[in-house]
Amino acid sequence: MDRADVLVVGAGVSGLTTSVRLAEHGVRVLIRAEAAPADTNSAAAGAIWDPIYAEHPRVPAWAEASYKVFSRMALENFPGVRLVRGVEASRLPITSPGWARELPGFKECTTDELPAGFVHGWHYTAPIIDMPPYLAALQAMTLAYGAEMHFGERMTSLPDGFADAPIVVNCSGSGARHLVPDPTVQPIRGQLVAIKNPGHQEFFAEHTEQLGEMIYLLPQGDLLLLGGSAEEGIADPKPDPLVADAIMKRCGDIFPEIRTAEVVGHRGGIRPSRPVIRLEHENRGDRHIVHNYGHSGAGVSLSWGCADDVTEIVLGLLGR
Repeated sequence: MDRADVLVVGAGVSGLTTSVRLAEHGVRVLIRAEAAPADTNSAAAGAIWDPIYAEHPRVPAWAEASYKVFSRMALENFPGVRLVRGVEASRLPITSPGWARELPGFKECTTDELPAGFVHGWHYTAPIIDMPPYLAALQAMTLAYGAEMHFGERMTSLPDGFADAPIVVNCSGSGARHLVPDPTVQPIRGQLVAIKNPGHQEFFAEHTEQLGEMIYLLPQGDLLLLGGSAEEGIADPKPDPLVADAIMKRCGDIFPEIRTAEVVGHRGGIRPSRPVIRLEHENRGDRHIVHNYGHSGAGVSLSWGCADDVTEIVLGLLGR
C-alpha cells in the first residue's frame, strides 16, 4: 500500500465497521491494533441490538441506522447475523419504550407470557450477532477492499499514528483511557455463560437500570448465552467463577431448565464506559484525529451509524 489516507486504531467492532465504511468509499485504510479481531473485547459480546446502554444525542439515529444494516445482513445470510424474536420484560409496571414500539413484531405481552416476578413486557424482533464469525467476516471484507492490518502493536500515543497517515481514527475502546488519555473512560467487565441450549428459540432480556444484575438469554443455535454482569472498575476480562455462578442462579430462577443444562464455556470482556460517547473531529492543522469510542454496552448496536458519521467527517477532510 502507498501511504494510507487513514490510520484506524483498534480492531474491535467499532474499528472494523468504521474501516469497512471508509474502504467502501475508496479510502486507503491501515489498521493498527494490539489484538486481532478474534481476541478483542468485542469477540466476547453476546450480542443483541439494544440502544439503551450509552449516552449521546445521536444514539437514536445511530441505533436506527445500525438496525437497518443488520436487518439487511440477516436477509443476505451474512455470517453471524440473525433476526430473532423475543421478549423484554420488567419487574416494574413501566411503559414500553418508544424505540421498542417502532420495531418489527412489537406486541405487549399478556400476563401468562411473562416469567414469574415480571409484571410488564413486550415482544419484538431484534438482530442477534454471533460475534466471532461476524468479526471474521468484517475482517475479510476490510482486506478485500485493499486495507492493511497490523496486529500485536501497542501504541502509546495517538499522534504517533501520523507517521502512517494524516488522519487517525481512534476506535481504541477502553484503551482510550491511556492512549488519548481520557480519564473519563472506565472499564466495566461483562461476563456471559454459554450452555447447551435446552430448546430456547427466542431471546429474553430484563429491562432494568441495575446492569450488574440484569438477566438475558440469547440463543445461538446449539448454544444459549446467559448474562449478564457489569463489574465497574475491573479491567481484567478473565471471567470470575463467582459471577458466573450468580448468572446461572439468576437465569435458573426464572427458567428452571437452565439449572441442569451443560455449561460449555465462559466469556469475559471489557465495556468502554464513558458518560457520553465521543465521536468528534480533533483538528491539528494539517493533521486530524477523529474519535469514535466510549460506547459502553452499545458498541455493536451503534456500530454502523457511528461508522457512517466518521466516514462523513473523513471524506470531508479528504475533500471527497
